[in-house]
Amino acid sequence: MKLWDKGFSIDKKIELFTVGNDREIDMHIAKYDVEASRAHAVMLESIGIITSEELEQLKSGLKVLAESIEDGTFIIEDSFEDVHSKIEHELTKTLGDVGKKIHTARSRNDQVLVALQLYYKENLEIINSKTKTFFDTLLGLAETHKTQLLPGYTHLQVAMPSSFGLWFSAYAELLIDDVYVLNAVSKIADQNPLGSAAGYGSSFPIDRDITTKELGFSTLKYNVVAAQLSRGKSERAIASALGGLCNTMARFAMDICLYMSQNFGFVTFPDELTTGSSIMPHKKNPDVFELIRGKCNKIQALHSEMLLITNNLPSGYHRDFQLLKENIINAFEDVKDILDIFNYSIQQIIVKDIDLTDEKYQYLFTVDSINNLVVEGMSFREAYQKIGSQVQAGTYKPDLGKEHSHIGSIHNLCLDDIKAKYPSKD
Repeated sequence: MKLWDKGFSIDKKIELFTVGNDREIDMHIAKYDVEASRAHAVMLESIGIITSEELEQLKSGLKVLAESIEDGTFIIEDSFEDVHSKIEHELTKTLGDVGKKIHTARSRNDQVLVALQLYYKENLEIINSKTKTFFDTLLGLAETHKTQLLPGYTHLQVAMPSSFGLWFSAYAELLIDDVYVLNAVSKIADQNPLGSAAGYGSSFPIDRDITTKELGFSTLKYNVVAAQLSRGKSERAIASALGGLCNTMARFAMDICLYMSQNFGFVTFPDELTTGSSIMPHKKNPDVFELIRGKCNKIQALHSEMLLITNNLPSGYHRDFQLLKENIINAFEDVKDILDIFNYSIQQIIVKDIDLTDEKYQYLFTVDSINNLVVEGMSFREAYQKIGSQVQAGTYKPDLGKEHSHIGSIHNLCLDDIKAKYPSKD
C-alpha cells in the first residue's frame, strides 16, 4: 500500500521512523489532495491519457472520497504511509485499473506540494477574515471607551495620559501591518506547483494551465525546479507572517495580564472567563490571555525552525521537507483558535474608571504643563526646567484639562481613518 512499492517489505523500524505523524497531520490536507487529483484527472483526459468515461469514473470516485472527508468518516489506517496512498488505494479498490491511472504524470512530491499550497491558500484567507473580525471588535471597543483616560507608560514608569480608545485602536492598527504581510504571503501560496512531478517535470505533454484554472490558482510556478525549491521557502514566509500576527496578539495579551493585576487594576473580566487557585480563594487568573501569550510566542519561533530545517539543502527533493508539515499546519490551526478566543474574550472586557488624581499619577500631565508655558511665550527648555524644578520640590500641580487635538492623539483617534486603511486582499 505504498506509492513506491517495488515488491519488497521495508524494515518496520525504518517505516515507523520515516512515516512519523504523517497519517494524523495529513487529515488536514486530505480534501485538498482530492481536489488536486480531480484537476489532474481533468488534465489527463484533455491530453488523451485517459478517456472521457474514465474521467467520469475518477470524478465519481473522488466525489465519494470528498464526501467521506467532509462527514468525518474518512480514515487513514496504519497500513498506509499517508493520505496520498490511501486515496489512490480507495480509487483502485472501487475502479480497478482506472484508479491506477490517477498517478500518471505526477509524483508524490508535487502531489503533496499542491495539496499544501491549497491548504495554505485557503487557511490564509480564513485567518485574514478572522483578523478582520478581531480588528472590527477592537475599533468598536475604542469607540465605546474613547473618553476614558488611562495612564500611559514608558519604561513601565508613569509617563503621559493615554486612553482606552487609544489603547484598543493601537492594536487594531497594528493588525493592519500584519494583514499587509498575510496578503503578500497569500500571493506566494497562490501559485500552482502541480506538474513539476519529482522536481524535473514530465515527458508527458501535460497542460499545467488546465490544473491551474481548475484549482483556482492565480498563476503557476512555471519552472519545475523552482516549484520544488518552493518547498520550505513557502513555509518560511508563512511562518514569518503568522509570527508577526502573533507578536501583535502576544503583546496585547501581555497588556491585559498586566492591567488585570491589582497593582494596575485597569480592566477585569467576568468570573466565568477566568480561573482560580487551588489554595488562594481570592485569585482571578487571566489564564486565557496567558495561554494566548504563550501560544503566540511559540508560533513566533516557528520561522527559525523552518529556516534551520531547509537553510542549506541543495536543489531537489529531500525527506527533510516532511518535517515542515506538522508544525506549520499546527500553527495555522492554533492561530485560528487564538483569533477566535481572543475576539470572544475581549468583547467581554470590563473597563474600570481610573482616578487620575491619585498621587501616583500626578506626573502624567507634566508635558501638558510644559506645553501650556510654551504657548504663553516661554521657550521649551525654560518651561521644561521650570516644571522639572516643581517636580523636584514637590510643588507641581497638574493641569488635567489639556486637549490633545492632533491626528492620532487621545482626543482625535481617527477611528474612521483607521477603519478605511484596512487593506483588501488584493
